Amino acid sequence: MIRGPKTYLPELPTRESAAPPRHGVAGWLHQGQRLDEETHDNAHSHPWYMVLWLTGVDYFSTLGYQPGIALLAAGAISPIATAILVLVTLFCALPIYAQVARRSFAGHGSIALLENLLPGWAGKFLVLALLGFAATDFVITMTLSAADAAEHAIHNPFLHDYIGEHQIVLTLLLLSLLTAVFLRGFKEAIGLASAVAIPYILLNAVVLVRALQECFAHPEALGTWQNALSMKGDWTHVMIAAGLVFPQLALGLSGFETGASVMPLIKGDAADEESGVPHGRIRNTRKLLAAAALIMSVLLITSSFVTTLLIPQEAYKDGGKASGRAIAYLAHGLLGPAFGTAYDIFSILILWFAGASAMAGLLHLIPRYLPRFGMAPTWVVFPRPLVLIIFVATVLVTIAFKADVHAQSGAYATGVLVLMLSAAVAAALALWKERDRALSIYCWLVVCVFAYVLFENVEQRPDGIIIASIFIIITLIVSGISRYDRATELRVTKVSFRDQESAELWSQITGKKVNLAPVRSFDEETRQRKSVELRKHYAIDGPIAFLNIELIDNRSDFLSELSLRLRKEGENYHIKVTGAIAIANTIATVSELIDPVRLFLGLSRQNLVSQALRYLLLGEGETGLMVYTILVKYWEWTPEDDVRPLIFLMSD
Repeated sequence: MIRGPKTYLPELPTRESAAPPRHGVAGWLHQGQRLDEETHDNAHSHPWYMVLWLTGVDYFSTLGYQPGIALLAAGAISPIATAILVLVTLFCALPIYAQVARRSFAGHGSIALLENLLPGWAGKFLVLALLGFAATDFVITMTLSAADAAEHAIHNPFLHDYIGEHQIVLTLLLLSLLTAVFLRGFKEAIGLASAVAIPYILLNAVVLVRALQECFAHPEALGTWQNALSMKGDWTHVMIAAGLVFPQLALGLSGFETGASVMPLIKGDAADEESGVPHGRIRNTRKLLAAAALIMSVLLITSSFVTTLLIPQEAYKDGGKASGRAIAYLAHGLLGPAFGTAYDIFSILILWFAGASAMAGLLHLIPRYLPRFGMAPTWVVFPRPLVLIIFVATVLVTIAFKADVHAQSGAYATGVLVLMLSAAVAAALALWKERDRALSIYCWLVVCVFAYVLFENVEQRPDGIIIASIFIIITLIVSGISRYDRATELRVTKVSFRDQESAELWSQITGKKVNLAPVRSFDEETRQRKSVELRKHYAIDGPIAFLNIELIDNRSDFLSELSLRLRKEGENYHIKVTGAIAIANTIATVSELIDPVRLFLGLSRQNLVSQALRYLLLGEGETGLMVYTILVKYWEWTPEDDVRPLIFLMSD
């Protein structure tokens, strides 16, 4: 066996490397760093308390609209429903994502964890469905945040005369600005996130402390709230009502998936470099998640309490002055228009930055999965085409919902809850597999909680599942078309030798020195019989290299790494290839690497439709025709330095 590093053969050119677009629109679209390349390392990592604010621009920005939505959904029982939400945050979401952080420390989140637990086509289809819900989550984050930022601008007394009531136009303008920034080139900036999130949290703290003073100064407000609660019945009835309504507040759980995705940015311990598992980074990520959850829990409870006591019903209804901006309403009313304007400015900034975080999340997520599955065009790994597609999606969603913050909250909550439910299932399965029964059972109980919240949310506001279904259907259609279109690529990333003897024999068969003959069976009798037949019917001269390919169990993967074992048998050679995911593509790859004089391919002559499906799903099918198709397509754009191999299609 080869000791030390593997010996890899030179990579064959891809279409992009052979003729990358350099001019015009195509050249502009292909500019920028590829999104499927990992760029994070310890040199570019930061302390967890700095990365906290990058997570916070998504999580903490929900304060811009969450209290108003809670009031509209729950009324007087809003503080009780919010308290249940906080309990779910601390005792359900936080423990689940602590488990996700331990097992998905590369920043791919719960989706990658489920993919690893459920290999094969079942795992692929599950990932595609979850990507549809993730797209719902991130796209609605962008549109809802932009709509709420527009809401804050429109109701600002200094800006209203200039902006008017053009909610949709202003929302689309903010989304266009966000798109323009990403087209120019935008990277997640820890410093910018801190500069936006920290002042925003401090301003919220000032408003909430002042609001609490107002509540204590007017105890009659507390009495009015208690009377409103008493009209709901006794505490049993109140708790039941709060439990039924709190699913509508579930968008306050957003931010945990973002916390998992930023893990590569979090600085770990010095020992992490030597360890296969970065324990320091995992521990610091858990600190980040706990800190974010605690900060948000305090802010949610306090804001729900003061807004319920101080904001009249007519103000928080749809179209009211506090609709979608409850804390901003208090900031203007209790601290004056100057302070209120400062609050509005930072609210607009953090909401806009939340959209930027969501855009970055999608740009991080999609290229990590679809191109690797062969279920997206190759240009998806470049930022600009993907940014434009996301922008079109946000425009359509904004127009469909008329830039209404409350109308989009159901869709937002659906996306968030599905991702959390999937994370809980993944954690429960992983713990059960590791025989940690107690924690696994706890996670299954959390699964039940999230399943209930999701069911209630979908039943009350089905628009979220409708939008997610549209995203899923579009994803499946595009994925199927892309997989079909890209099926004739070589689909091999690397080729290595299994032992030193194979590496030494390689030079004896490359460069028009052998005739290549793939065989299904690799026993000596089959090779001898095939050699006699070929020499008899085709009058060939020179050695024959018999090629046998062993497929891996998981044929749903699109790319593979091959391992070659070569042996000489008389004047002939035999080559054993392992690690393949498709027979035809592997034969084409090996043929291009060897450059034989002739290539002999067998034809099964079976039903072409069933053979095509076997090829697409299992990597088998009508091998001879597919090898010919793959090679001809590959030769169309590769330079022709010498004569191509002669291809013979034979009946088996």
